[in-house]
Amino acid sequence: MQWNVYLAGEIHTDWRTQIIMESEGLGLPIFFTSAVTDHEASDSAGDVLGKEVDQFWRDHKSSRVNGIRTRKLLEECDIAVIRFGDKYKQWNAAFEAGYCAALGKSYITLHEDNIIHPLKEVDAASMAWASTPAKVVEILKYVCLK
Repeated sequence: MQWNVYLAGEIHTDWRTQIIMESEGLGLPIFFTSAVTDHEASDSAGDVLGKEVDQFWRDHKSSRVNGIRTRKLLEECDIAVIRFGDKYKQWNAAFEAGYCAALGKSYITLHEDNIIHPLKEVDAASMAWASTPAKVVEILKYVCLK
């Protein structure tokens, strides 16, 4: 069986690459998908619909265009991994976790232990919490190979 794993959340570190490379090294039967991780491309996704001077409307348009991809990929995934970093507040990641919960999708949260408290509800709805990409891979190895 080929698993479809969606990698969501924080885009400022290489956690996605770590998970993908380690999973490939183990030969795990996983197809990875993700949101657009180029920050400027994501922020400007709605510009094709017309330039905006008001930041609210620019963000609104871009969010909706990005949402086409995000919703489709989340709906199709078997498991989502949702990364919360501590440098920026990832409201998008919280939304993706909530969307997974609403769809009944299994998801793994990935974050350091210093933000356990603010993510308690998000973690409570997840199937697992990992503090490192390596721990995510161990979970995926167990799920995909057993």
